[in-house]
Amino acid sequence: MFLVKVAYAQCPVCIVTVGGGMILAKKLGIDDFLVSLWISGLNTAISFWLATKIKNRFLGNPLILSVLMLGLTLSYFIFTDQTGSVGNQLLGIDKLIFGQSLGLLIWLLGIFIDRKSRVLNGGKILFPYQKVVFPISILIILTLLFKLIFKL
Repeated sequence: MFLVKVAYAQCPVCIVTVGGGMILAKKLGIDDFLVSLWISGLNTAISFWLATKIKNRFLGNPLILSVLMLGLTLSYFIFTDQTGSVGNQLLGIDKLIFGQSLGLLIWLLGIFIDRKSRVLNGGKILFPYQKVVFPISILIILTLLFKLIFKL
């Protein structure tokens, strides 16, 4: 009993699970835009977690890391010819590029709402896990709205 070390479970376990789910979703035929929203949310979550581990002032900024992750992911999609198809557009914008960009903004909105609610509540959280609940809930709601409005 005295030899057992304390486990500090971190977000990466969830991140890997969600990442695998996104690959499966794409293989199941879920629209590229919707999958792209969630991949971008995943990238942003990774960036905010990774920023706490990086001691460099520039790269330790979660916003800079989020933009870098967005750029790397979009570069991958572009260089593997997954973008640019005329039939794969939403509102005249490539679904992958649009989804990635919007996913980042949605996740940042969730983080903003979490932080703003803490300020308004005297620095305290409103409920357990709100840091996770706000971004994911907003992403779920907007995913459903886009699915219903654009019949994706």
